[in-house]
Amino acid sequence: MVFLKAVLFFSLFILFYSYIGYAILVWLLLRFKKSNNLSSDDSPGDYSPAVTLIVAAYNEATFIEEKIWNTLALDYPIDKLDILFITDGSTDGTPDIVQKYGRIRLMHEQERKGKTAAINRAMRSITTPYVIFCDANTLLNSDAIRNIIHHYRDEQTGGVAGEKKVRPFGTAGAAATEGIYWKYESALKKLDASLYTVVGAAGELFSIRTELYRPVEQDVILDDFIISLRINQEGYRIAYAPDAYAMESPSHSIREEHKRKVRISAGGFQSIVRLKELLNVFRYPVLSFQYISHRVLRWTLCPLSLLLVLATNILLVMNNAGEWYEWLLVAQVVFYVMALAGYTLAKLSVKVRIFYVPFYFVFMNVAIYEGFFRFMRKRQPAAWEKATRSPRTEVLG
Repeated sequence: MVFLKAVLFFSLFILFYSYIGYAILVWLLLRFKKSNNLSSDDSPGDYSPAVTLIVAAYNEATFIEEKIWNTLALDYPIDKLDILFITDGSTDGTPDIVQKYGRIRLMHEQERKGKTAAINRAMRSITTPYVIFCDANTLLNSDAIRNIIHHYRDEQTGGVAGEKKVRPFGTAGAAATEGIYWKYESALKKLDASLYTVVGAAGELFSIRTELYRPVEQDVILDDFIISLRINQEGYRIAYAPDAYAMESPSHSIREEHKRKVRISAGGFQSIVRLKELLNVFRYPVLSFQYISHRVLRWTLCPLSLLLVLATNILLVMNNAGEWYEWLLVAQVVFYVMALAGYTLAKLSVKVRIFYVPFYFVFMNVAIYEGFFRFMRKRQPAAWEKATRSPRTEVLG
């Protein structure tokens, strides 16, 4: 009984700390520490160094022209902005469309080796001091580049993470769940950046100092995550620019979102192995604290804790441990029933917000289990399996 109670409360603590407690702890720490981030009132001004925008595109013919228009409309001096599109492996005419625009530099190879290989090749040709990466299926706000680049006035800034926004579309379950999750992640990024650094930039929109780029192993799944954290390892921080954002449509369906989450989860386990030095809190005190709290626990102990809380709770109730444990079990049953209802409604594209949070929470953790087994079997390729998205966004202002 004592052992079961210990396992139950430890598992509850891990879940609470990872999803809620860590944010509260960072918020408390920030009350005694001045933020590293530039003030939101600190205007980018006339700081306009040369920069290269890299867009990796694979079979995006239905959207690439809109992406090009959006890119050409970005508010940044033309003579300071080099635009590079990489279309390796595309077979739907994407490179032909890009080639029509003389201001855009095109790199294309017939063979598809994955995004990481394409970026490695592209980076060998970059001559500007800063580079910005963004996905081909996103649209940027017009001030995105200016709002990213001005963070480099701080010499300790090695990279800048932009904001990912998911455009709500109709009543699709994927739209509601993705949007809620990214709002939560954005709040955590703001806290992380204020404490020290963003823990892993999202590939939709992020930037680095060109001199800090190191070629990434070709089999890496989460290239953006690995690149940004390796810059952290060199003593630089990743700043956060919520006013530079990439807008994308949500996954077309729960099936498409599941496919994406499993891949990211497999990449998470691969990243833990590749970045094992970051588990050493004595070598990287603040960075390791952030990395383990925000990322590692989410990919390891949290999914396991969910199962342990339920299993130990059932055993304690069976052994008449007390009324409190009975109420806890009832609460868990209600939670999982709500998650099941959320899943059923999401498949029908019916939006009932109260069910989406428990559903998406369980959904993400199940994907982590699947991603773990896929990683262990080495069955997750580095090249993205293109996910279907809901109808596209409008051009942003």
